[in-house]
Amino acid sequence: MSSIFVFDAYGTLFDVHAAIARFRNEAGPEADRMSEIWRGKQLEYTWTLTLAGHYADFWILTGRALDFALARVPSVPKTLRANLLDAYFKLDAFPDARAALKALKAKGHKTGILSNGSPDMLKGAVDNAGIGSDLDAVLSVDALKMFKPRPEVYALVTDHYKCAPEDVTFVSSNRWDVMAGTSAGFRAYWVNRSKMPDEYLDFPPKQVLGDLSPLAAIN
Repeated sequence: MSSIFVFDAYGTLFDVHAAIARFRNEAGPEADRMSEIWRGKQLEYTWTLTLAGHYADFWILTGRALDFALARVPSVPKTLRANLLDAYFKLDAFPDARAALKALKAKGHKTGILSNGSPDMLKGAVDNAGIGSDLDAVLSVDALKMFKPRPEVYALVTDHYKCAPEDVTFVSSNRWDVMAGTSAGFRAYWVNRSKMPDEYLDFPPKQVLGDLSPLAAIN
């Protein structure tokens, strides 16, 4: 087992639907649908811009995706926009994420984040969750001006830690991210919190987890 554990941020360590959860009553019965559209468009913009050779800060794309989602689900008041963005900047961490990071660090493993998030966004989430002391590195695609799943993004990890790809255990809740991590030579773990069907069968994860709790038991 490698001693370097690198995590995706959004959906893996941080709950991307925590923002809407804080305003569920105000948002109304289509709150969850709006949040799913918001997340889907946020990712879509990263893929399409990267494929076309363009880049925009992830925070800007998060705002654009929210605008689209609010337009698609007009029952959610647009007056919530500022509150939702503020909540997204300070997302809640999954309880199992805090426990896993703390346990890994206590056992001497190196830990880090590799994320599409901008440095400011990641600092906001890390600080809000209080997990900064359990991370050795927070790596953002902003250094390259391109998004996952470009291979260059995953090379940020091996460049930072001065290690071989097989020395890295990469953990993500996004199956496409796990596919790319596997392609990069990482030991890629898929955190399938939502019990989604498998995809990218040619690039299987080393392990499928229901949440991050099993990582706390690794020696």
